[in-house]
This record gives sequence, structure tokens and C-alpha cells, in this order.
Amino acid sequence: MSQQPPIRSTGSPPPRPDASMSLLNNVMDHSLDEGYAEAAARRDAEEGGLPRTLKAKLGLAAGLVLAALVVTVGAAQARISAPVVAKEREELISRIDAETATADTLESTVEKLRTEVGERQRAALRAHGGDQGELVALLAGATPVRGPGVQLVVDDAKDTESGGGGPRESSGFSDTGRVRDRDMQRVVNGLWESGAEAIAINGQRLTSLSAIRAAGDAILVDNRPLVPPYTVLAVGDGKKLSTAFQDSADGQYLHALQENFGIRTSISVQEEVRLPAAPSLIVRTAEPKAADAGKGNGQGAANTGKGTS
Repeated sequence: MSQQPPIRSTGSPPPRPDASMSLLNNVMDHSLDEGYAEAAARRDAEEGGLPRTLKAKLGLAAGLVLAALVVTVGAAQARISAPVVAKEREELISRIDAETATADTLESTVEKLRTEVGERQRAALRAHGGDQGELVALLAGATPVRGPGVQLVVDDAKDTESGGGGPRESSGFSDTGRVRDRDMQRVVNGLWESGAEAIAINGQRLTSLSAIRAAGDAILVDNRPLVPPYTVLAVGDGKKLSTAFQDSADGQYLHALQENFGIRTSISVQEEVRLPAAPSLIVRTAEPKAADAGKGNGQGAANTGKGTS
């Protein structure tokens, strides 16, 4: 058998047994990074040997002193500005009181002037109404009225008392259970046609020029809002007026509202009802033209046509 030649040495030292664990050896030999060591040494040098607890106490004391200084300065500023604020508040209250008094005075003056104008208009109707002066004043609402008549109460259905049901403007029936402006127009016109001499709704006197309209959730009579229930007082022969109204087309219309949509109504004959004068009057007269002055009668006539638009 032939022998293997001996292996020659290359001269380099043999590898260490733990050469494959060089990373672990590096971590074990250098457990603290040099940067951390330098930072720790610098911090010890800056503290200069002063105990850490004493330094924390000094910082806390400095913070408390600064907070006390801020509170003191704020309190001093508030004390200085307090009289100024109080003075401005008193001046504002005085101005409000003065303006309120002025508004009250103006309102009282307007009310007096309105009353005076109404009295003069009523006097003019009585003085220039001719033979029918009292009738003109009655139809124009110039004078209060009292006498026998009827009381008609119209109210929304029970299920609308919580506020639902929509607005009161309508061109048809009250299918929501709420009394509409058109309903009140028919009621009033029906009373006029049945023989009523004077009518008022919730104390609001109607005249030949009165208008019943609706604006959202309210019914307006001459631009004054009314709320249900609507109490209608009519002067006239109570029994005849009640019977004639209930038998009329408008009375049947109101009955249909009650039967079909729950509108609540009641009518009763009254021995005496009192109606106030209209709060404001609109007097309109008709006069002949100058070219026709010599033809026919030249007497003017007040607009006294019945009905409510």
C-alpha cells in the first residue's frame, strides 16, 4: 500500500475554538458603551458633589416662589381693574333703565294718540252718517255694542293639543284637526248672513273691512294673532240667529268639520253679550267727480258692506 504524504504547515496559528462566538465575546468584554460612560462622568462633574435630594428641594422652592409671584401680580391687577368694571356696569344699567323709561313713555303717548284718533273717527261717523249714522257706526265698529246674541266656540281637535298638526294656512278642509283661517272666515260670514249685527272673535271686534288670515301657527284678525279656542260673540236675535246659522251652508260645513276631523264646536244662546269697539277704524267715503257734480245726488256714503274677506 502507498502512504499518504504528510501535510505541510502554512505557518499561521490555528483558529481559536471560540472564534465563531466573537460577537458574544465583544458584548461580554464591553458591557458599557463608551458614550454612556462619558455621559455619566460628565454628569458627576457638573453636580460638583451636591446631593441630588438637596437640588430637587431647591428647584421645588424656586417653582413655588414663581407661582406665588404670578398669583400676587394677578390679584393686584384684578383689584385695580375692579372699580373700572363696576363703574362700566353701573353706567350700562343706568342707560338701559333710561332707554326703557323712554320706550314706555313713547308707548303710552302712542296709545293716547291712537285712542284720540279713534274717538275723533267715531265722532265723525256719528256726525256725518246722516239718517243712518248709528248703522254706519255699528257696521264700522265705531261704538261698543251689547244685547242678546249667541256664543260660538270653535277649537282644535284634542289630538292636536300637543302642538302638532302643521300650519293653519289652508285652501281646503281642516284634515289635520286644526282650525284654519278659511274655517273662521266661513263661520263669520255665515253669522253675518244669518242676521248678526255685530261680531267679535276673542274680544277682537270685526268690521266690514276686517280680514281673517293665517301666518304659520296663528290666525290673524286685522293683523292681531289669536289663539284657540276661538270664542265668537254675535249680537242679534239669539234663537233665530242660532237656528239660522246651524241650518245654513256654513253651519253645515262647521258640523262636517266636527264629525269628520274632530274640530270641537259649541253654540249657545246668550241673553246679553258685550262687544268692544274696534281698536282702529278705516273710514272710506265716495264722492262724485267734479264733472258730474250737478247730476244726481252729491252725498257721500261710507263703505258699509258686510262680510269678512
